[in-house]
Amino acid sequence: MESENQTGLAEFLLLGFSENPELQPLLFGMFLTLYLITVAGNLLIILAISSDSHLHTPMYFFLSNLSFTDICFSTTMTPKMLVNIQTQSKSISYTGCLTQICFVLVFACLDNCLLAVMAYDRYVAICHPLRYTIIVNPHLCGLLILFSLVISIMNALLHSLMVLHLSFCIDLEIPQFFCELPQVLKLACSDTLFNNILLYFMTSILGGGLFLGIIFSYIQIVSSLLKMPSTGGMYKAFSTCGSHLSVVSLFYGTGFGVYLSSAATLPSRKSAIASVMYTVVTPMLNPFIYSLRNKDITGALRKLISRISSFH
Repeated sequence: MESENQTGLAEFLLLGFSENPELQPLLFGMFLTLYLITVAGNLLIILAISSDSHLHTPMYFFLSNLSFTDICFSTTMTPKMLVNIQTQSKSISYTGCLTQICFVLVFACLDNCLLAVMAYDRYVAICHPLRYTIIVNPHLCGLLILFSLVISIMNALLHSLMVLHLSFCIDLEIPQFFCELPQVLKLACSDTLFNNILLYFMTSILGGGLFLGIIFSYIQIVSSLLKMPSTGGMYKAFSTCGSHLSVVSLFYGTGFGVYLSSAATLPSRKSAIASVMYTVVTPMLNPFIYSLRNKDITGALRKLISRISSFH
């Protein structure tokens, strides 16, 4: 196969879900609706937290950052997909593809880091309640967010710079609706051994390490809850973790599902559908999980909506 040494001239094709013209309006309407719900839902969470002084705590500070990250994560992929569906085009430039890879990695890793930070926050709140305000202070909260952002950006830049050294063949079809790093590596004509080693190493360190951190936090939380003499106190303490546990299960469950489907080399359409779960559906469901399972968020949303309606 021919290759292009000037990879800046390369153009990738995003195969998406279906080539059937009759399905394109349906797909456009469905993903536009999901995207608008994602943006509106997460934006409402951010506004509710910022407008209610009772929610100016570390837990909700981290939640507002998670909601902002979910908006950005969805925005890196969905608008381009909608444009391609509307214009009946599948192309994305080499620069656009590399940029998308970088931002997808940034916000996926940041999502992962924030879930681990939130697990740590719940661990300190339940296992060390008397020292909570001293340990999880505003300075530490800012440092945790900054550290998570720096790690995410460095990880994304490392992978993106490694892709810059690759040359690509003329058949540049990606069986996805966005530029996914493992799929792009499969299209390279040059040797990608180091890229793949780096990908699996960083995924194991960041993804696996942070997941183990979350598991450890909840082992400690459950251990502390079992020592509580009051069943009511146990339920109240664990109820604050319910929403976070649901989001963690959804994020890692869909992520592992996509990884397994990729490892099983599913047909392109099935692989793309599997990716929708963690890239589109999960960011959309997070606000509903937190608002439905959290009375404080529900109350703040009601106040916010009543304020907005009073202006009209």
